[in-house]
Amino acid sequence: MNLDWIKNDENSLIYIGDTLCSWCYGFAPELDAFVQNHPELTLRMVQGGLRPNGVEMVHEMEDFLKSHWIEIEQRTGQPFSFDLFQNEDFVLDTEPASRAVVVCRMMAPEKELEFFKAVQIVFYVKNRNTNKLETFLEVAQEFELDTKKFAELFESEEAKYATKTDFQLSAEMGIKGFPSVVVKIKNQFFMIANGFRELKDLEEVYTNVQQEVSN
Repeated sequence: MNLDWIKNDENSLIYIGDTLCSWCYGFAPELDAFVQNHPELTLRMVQGGLRPNGVEMVHEMEDFLKSHWIEIEQRTGQPFSFDLFQNEDFVLDTEPASRAVVVCRMMAPEKELEFFKAVQIVFYVKNRNTNKLETFLEVAQEFELDTKKFAELFESEEAKYATKTDFQLSAEMGIKGFPSVVVKIKNQFFMIANGFRELKDLEEVYTNVQQEVSN
């Protein structure tokens, strides 16, 4: 991950999330609207690392996960499916999904946010296994990415290292929960969301930040 943007004069919208974070999925429409409202901010995405290299079985977490998903669906309107809890071989490891998004960034950075959301749909709605490369190759094909190159990059040490770099950056930024949103204005960093926020709340906090910077 090229981190030059952290030190330069670019005004940025930094989104720290995880593809398999359910509140990040619920937050997607709010983030979309905020991004569209603020073209003056360059979007930068950081994969937070929710449960990288996790070993817990999804079906053993059904009660915990399902209660959260029902709450998020009721609050945000984002649809969920629950068939994946019938799969007794599904390990909840968030690293492969994060790495897939990083590979998209390496190949076509302008598609990163949409690819991130597509992986969310693949997991939460289609209940596909996000530990399998073929799951991401289908998404890559939808985004007209070279699937052979995608597969090679996905398995590469370069992509694995870049994904770990994202996780490390999230930790160094002091991020304690996902989704988180930080704006960088005039080389100052301001957190405007640490956890789910509705658009109106994001806009209110961002307006306060702009006023603070201009004083």
